[in-house]
Amino acid sequence: MGGAYLIAIIVMGVSLYVQWRLKSKFEEYSQVGLSNGMSGKEIAETMLRESGIFDVRVLSVEGRLTDHYNPQDKTVNLSPDVYYGRSVAAAAVASHECGHAVQHAKAYSWLQFRSQMVPFLSIASQYMQWIILAGIFMINTTIIPLAIGVGLFALTTLFSFITLPVEYDASNRALAWIQKNRIVNEREYVMSADALKWAARTYLVAAIGSLATLLYYVSLLMGRRD
Repeated sequence: MGGAYLIAIIVMGVSLYVQWRLKSKFEEYSQVGLSNGMSGKEIAETMLRESGIFDVRVLSVEGRLTDHYNPQDKTVNLSPDVYYGRSVAAAAVASHECGHAVQHAKAYSWLQFRSQMVPFLSIASQYMQWIILAGIFMINTTIIPLAIGVGLFALTTLFSFITLPVEYDASNRALAWIQKNRIVNEREYVMSADALKWAARTYLVAAIGSLATLLYYVSLLMGRRD
């Protein structure tokens, strides 16, 4: 049990560090003006157009680091700092989100698999923690609720690992495009790659944290069965 708590503390510490580094990197690169003067919106629209994608809209959404691609309504949603920004950070984020749109257009298998899991997991996540909690309280009577809860949590862990190739591939597509089309110079390219690297690490840490939690729940379940 002590080992599980130690792992949880380590994962939490690493997660906080990665989040801090990500925010500091984006703060730093948001201050570096893009040499070509393009805004995130202009970069996104250009990447979509040159990728042969004409049915995806580029929108501005409230918040900070709230950027995302929505495959349901085919929208690239950019935070104000990215949408209006003319910085290296804005270029990196805008092209990354468009990388997801390219994945969608090309029927990238990992994105399709991930999207198929979303409806079920959005419902399951509302009840999962309550089922696990009930299972822990009832563990001396029956293991069925905990077993169901662990099964649901295993699916969320699988989802977090499926997210990894989706995010890394989107970044690779983005970096290849901004370099090929000279959206950035060499110095700006290095910065863009660094920013997206730290963004991807947040997903990696989240996946590892989810796996560690899953193993803890499994140990509870197996301990009861023994």
